[in-house]
Amino acid sequence: MTLNQLRALLAAARTGSFAAAATELGIASASASELVRRLEEEHGIALFTRGPRRLVLTSAGEQLLPFAEQSVTAADAGADAVRSLRDLGGGVATFGVLRNADYYLLSGLVEDFHARHPGVRVRLVGLNSVEVAAAVVAGELEAGLVVLPVDDAGLTVTPVLRDEVVYVSAHPERLSRPVTTADLAAAPLVLYDAHYGWRDPTRRQVAGRARLAGVRLEPLIEVEHVEAALGLVARGVGDTFVSRAVARSAGFPANLGTVGFAEPLHDVVALVQREGIAVSPATRELARLARQRLLAQDADGPS
Repeated sequence: MTLNQLRALLAAARTGSFAAAATELGIASASASELVRRLEEEHGIALFTRGPRRLVLTSAGEQLLPFAEQSVTAADAGADAVRSLRDLGGGVATFGVLRNADYYLLSGLVEDFHARHPGVRVRLVGLNSVEVAAAVVAGELEAGLVVLPVDDAGLTVTPVLRDEVVYVSAHPERLSRPVTTADLAAAPLVLYDAHYGWRDPTRRQVAGRARLAGVRLEPLIEVEHVEAALGLVARGVGDTFVSRAVARSAGFPANLGTVGFAEPLHDVVALVQREGIAVSPATRELARLARQRLLAQDADGPS
């Protein structure tokens, strides 16, 4: 039993003739008759009686008719759903963004996408890169933006740009020269992303350097948000490090200064998706717009 056979059955029942059914379906008259004949042969029972004026459903045809209508309606609805995704007229885009996404001018991403594709629902999740990567691997998100490094097993990773990480202090004497790993180990550090700790990608890079230098990094204070850390640094409690995107933002405290590391340090922002899995057209378009916004930044440029 095929959809074409069921469509021919429905059209013949509506119009009362195979010729009219064929016209409705855009096929030859003999084709419509043949489709119904095969259906009858498959089940060994007549579905129509052929009267002199019109086709009349038999009791078997009457029994099959509502199921044929349900099947064809469901198939057409499925095709419409797929078509709406292809044409970005519907569906859901699920996308993860790094915690400090607003500093990369991604706050307008959803508004921009919605203006272009008002029929598509958007689920934009802002998490630390550690959890964005894990959610994409688990299939909870189709794709996302992360800062590298993350655990990338099962992911396709596409670097987009790199942004320099700088040391931040309210004390000018601490900014007189590029900061070494030894300087960092001796500094009163106020770090953010306390929940993720040394799993945070930027911290992972710094911790790796400390291990190679044979020193230990122990923050004086850990808080959850970068804004809270900067507030404490602005009051002279300690120092921190942030990306250039954060340091050049309008909310960066005016009394703070920055200096680079003796061995330059960079956050690499990348797009991730599950390896071997195609994302929906809606999510692919959202990712394209996110990448476009990132590349428009006056950062260090593509990695």
